[in-house]
Formats: sequence, structure tokens, C-alpha cells
Amino acid sequence: MRLWVRLGHVVYVGPALGLGPHATAVACLGVGLDAPFTVRAGGLPERTVRSFLFRARVRHEVVGGTGRMLFCFFDPTSARMARCLGGMRRTAGGFGSDHHREADLIGLAGRDDVDLERLLAAASIPVATARDPRIARVAARIRDDPARPQRAEAAAREAGLSRSHFLRTFSGQTGTSFRRYVQWARILRVAEAYAAGHDFTRAAADAGFASPSHLSGAFRGMFGLTPSALAALGPEVVLDEPGRVP
Repeated sequence: MRLWVRLGHVVYVGPALGLGPHATAVACLGVGLDAPFTVRAGGLPERTVRSFLFRARVRHEVVGGTGRMLFCFFDPTSARMARCLGGMRRTAGGFGSDHHREADLIGLAGRDDVDLERLLAAASIPVATARDPRIARVAARIRDDPARPQRAEAAAREAGLSRSHFLRTFSGQTGTSFRRYVQWARILRVAEAYAAGHDFTRAAADAGFASPSHLSGAFRGMFGLTPSALAALGPEVVLDEPGRVP
């Protein structure tokens, strides 16, 4: 079980973990490395697939399948790693499945020495970053210091927009809400702290969470299990430094 953490994304390779229903803050590509898996998402009938594009903020659950999984979580605003997880062969109800490079992804993720750059290149197609530079600047500030108080009103003033216009524009250009993006940036900071050897109490405070229980609830809602439950599985967490350059 390995977890790569970079400023723009998180990549996981390991067992499916039997996660409960959850809604990720950003888009996530899931691939069954050993076998197909069954998905419930957004009220659609169950679908058995080998790869599936989970949309941000839509409740979903992997309910079947055995073996290892690949999950790629992509930050929608990172200038270096901004991607459109394109090339899905099929769509239903706004969800894509059957990635056109599915076989390549299975082969790359199954190697002992995973080449993260090649894996990400296979998973995604480069596209332009957030079109409005004001939104990109706000997102960069959040990523740089997620622990500081993050208020939509202040961010809107920084962007020179009304609060309502700012929130609509942010959501429209990133595919997630301002609040959920802040939450995502803070959880990435927790992952960095954990990889550096800090406990979750300190990591939660340093990332801007009000308490360890606040972190636990946010993490469970986003990934379907608590940080302590994930840590108990003993994942190898790798901080991937190239992502420090946005």
C-alpha cells in the first residue's frame, strides 16, 4: 500500500479498503488493478467497471470487487498538474468510465518501482488552468497556507468580486466549492505532516482544523474512513517534491 502526496494531487495504490459512502472534494479516477469493481454514484444504478471517474462533491461508494485499486485525486487549479481526466470511453448520468488508457494504467501502477510521472501522464490530458487569474491566485494562496482562516468574503474581496459571484466562478472553474477546496488543501497538509512523523493531533492543528475530531469527520466524509483507520493499515506515504512547484 503506497500513497504519494504532491501539491497538485494524491495517488493511492493498494487494497480497496471497503470504504464507506463519501464525496471527494476533487475529481478522482479509480482503476481496478486486479479485477473490475462495482460503483454506486449519484443515485445511478450500480455499475461494474474497470475504471471510473468520480466527480467532486458527489456521494459514491465502491461496493464490489477484489484486489488492488489505483486512485488518482487531481487538484483542479494547480498550474503544473492541472489535468482533465479525459478519454473516458463511456458516460452515464455525467459519470465517465472505461478510460482509454486503462491497460497502461494497470501496467504502470502494478510495477514495484512506480514511475509517478508516467502514471499521471497516462491518467490525464493536459488542459489550461483556471481561466480567471483571480481564481488561480486565490487557490494558490489557499494551497500555500491552508491553516490560516479562509473566508469566502475575504477571498472575494481579494479577487475584486462580490461573494456570490466569486463562489459561482470558483465552483464553475474548479468543479468544487470554495469550502471543499480549503478542506482538500488542509488534508494535504495533514498528509505531509504525517509523512514527516507528526501525530494527527499536531497535524490537525497545523493544518487549520479546529480539533482532531474535526479532521476525522472531514477525512471520513471525503475518503470513507478516518485518518487513524488509514494509519493503522500502515501505508507508505511518499512526499513527492516536484509538486512543490505549482
